[in-house]
Amino acid sequence: MKDIYFLLTPRYLALDFVGPAEAFRMALDEGAPFRLHIAGPATECVSSLGLVSRIAPLPDAVADGSLVIVVGTVAEDLDYATPEAQQLVAWLRQHIRPQVALATVCSGALLAGMAGLLDGRACTTHHSIVAKLAATAPRARVLDNRVFVEDGHIATSAGITTGMDLALALIERHAGPDVAARVARRMVLYSRRAGDDAQLSPWLAYRNHLHPAVHRAQDAIARDPAQPWPLAALAERVHLSPRHLTRLFRQQTGVSIVEYQQRLRVALVRQLLQQGVAVERAAEGGGFASARDMRRVWAKFEPQLPGQVGGRL
Repeated sequence: MKDIYFLLTPRYLALDFVGPAEAFRMALDEGAPFRLHIAGPATECVSSLGLVSRIAPLPDAVADGSLVIVVGTVAEDLDYATPEAQQLVAWLRQHIRPQVALATVCSGALLAGMAGLLDGRACTTHHSIVAKLAATAPRARVLDNRVFVEDGHIATSAGITTGMDLALALIERHAGPDVAARVARRMVLYSRRAGDDAQLSPWLAYRNHLHPAVHRAQDAIARDPAQPWPLAALAERVHLSPRHLTRLFRQQTGVSIVEYQQRLRVALVRQLLQQGVAVERAAEGGGFASARDMRRVWAKFEPQLPGQVGGRL
């Protein structure tokens, strides 16, 4: 079970908190092994909308493997000068370590910077306070025009709705791409990735539509991309003719059914390779007849073949 801590300070931005928190709650509904906590230095915490939340005090200890999420506030210059904010900074300095991941939303990055946790790391925040973050954490590499940035066990997001993008990426990592895709669909959210990523995660991409039959077809393929999935069987599952499904799928997603499945298979093979599985076994696990067939498909979507990645395989 993975503990997820949302840490709030007085006058926290409601959407910074509620958006990511709902994403993790939905992941829990979908079977993710999460345990959610809401805590902070003030047990009665007023949000940007004036809503008062009764939350738990800051925990005395945080187990290895936990994820701590710090959200932004209304006016960082005023709000982060308070004793409560300084108490949270001291708590972060004491408890965030390589075994405990930290994610920040919007101006929450400033608190991480005050705690010295961004030193030597790439990070980002809301575009209006990028310069402020650079001044607060002069040893950090502050990047602008980024949705979110991950560097080691610390992730920072640009703020407001980008907190949900970061939440989906973290859900994908800790609960799997299938859970993340189902959460993204429930939230009717088109998932974006960090600005310097090569592409969208194929598990979450091609979902920027609302057609239920096409979503059902994508769900079926994503649950087991290694399966052959004949067109007739897939069409029968979603109660459409093969011709109608083929047309709708390309119209709604921009790719063919075959390409969609191939992209998921390549992503599955990449995951297996990263786990140390041999190339032939990874190709088989991804549903390919051979490593040769896998490399042929891989070359359509990736700049490097598996045998060339880092010179390791």
